[in-house]
Amino acid sequence: MHTLSPNQHIQAIVKAIKFEEKKLRARHTFLAHQNTLGLIIVLTSLGALIGLGTLYYLAVIPAWLCIIAAAIVTSISHEMEHDLIHKQYFGKHPIMHNLLMLIVWCMRPNTINPWFRRKIHLHHHKVSGTDQDIEERLVGNGTKNPFIRAVIVCDGLLSLMISGLRMQKEIKGFRFLTIFNAGFPLATAYFVMLYGFLGFHLLNFLAIPIDYPQWLLSNMSWINLVMVTLIFPNVLRSASLNLVTSSMHYYGGVNNLLQQTHVLTHWAFAPFQLFCFNFGATHTIHHFIPNQPFYIRQWISKQVLPIMATHGVRFNDLASLKYANLYR
Repeated sequence: MHTLSPNQHIQAIVKAIKFEEKKLRARHTFLAHQNTLGLIIVLTSLGALIGLGTLYYLAVIPAWLCIIAAAIVTSISHEMEHDLIHKQYFGKHPIMHNLLMLIVWCMRPNTINPWFRRKIHLHHHKVSGTDQDIEERLVGNGTKNPFIRAVIVCDGLLSLMISGLRMQKEIKGFRFLTIFNAGFPLATAYFVMLYGFLGFHLLNFLAIPIDYPQWLLSNMSWINLVMVTLIFPNVLRSASLNLVTSSMHYYGGVNNLLQQTHVLTHWAFAPFQLFCFNFGATHTIHHFIPNQPFYIRQWISKQVLPIMATHGVRFNDLASLKYANLYR
């Protein structure tokens, strides 16, 4: 019996993904209006986030519900940023394209700016699975110590502080300040507010007497509003995404596209998938066809995933976590 080469397996998967997308587009002609769909998704997500904040401000919904719902909404904006990085919307209209990039960054202020992220994400596709993959290493991929990995997954700034020196030695062209400055001003303001809020309430909890300035006390209600509607939802969203993506990407032992990722559909990750738009189950499709809108991947995944399994893509390889994501 003839055994297919890795490249033949890869080509079979690519062909299947393209075939399913072609069938889907033929059935639903509105998918041809890709720019319009992208604009509608971004504006709807932004409107939903503002609406949730308004409902919380008016005491219609509790804080916990606002945080959970807003985290789901911002996970959609992350997928839109991902698509925009690959220029899926308004690629020939730079003003509109960059406006959408700015909107999705404002909805996720704990990230580096999307224009700089484009550079490291496209680099990720070239070097995925190796020590040169800045994007995945910054979210914990390949980290052996479980405690350090948990900190990296939960906090992007601490991740850079912990791993920056090591990556500067190991990754070509990596500069700590370049990554740090790529978050200015939104990520800078985000972390100042997050750490300031946590420090303020910790000191109050410990009953440590502090003479706070009046301007701070008079604005705490607005700070609380921003925390509930934007900061905490993005803590939840980014931690969930970082956990999922760093668990499904391999680090080391990778020789071809089949070995860069495994499909993550295990029930234990279901709560985290909720806050990263089912990323673990569909992101491997993106590695085979990068230039495809996220909603297409979701739509055709039921048909494509069994074909990927047939051609050697692994599913739920949780044992790789014991070896810091090594492909074995």
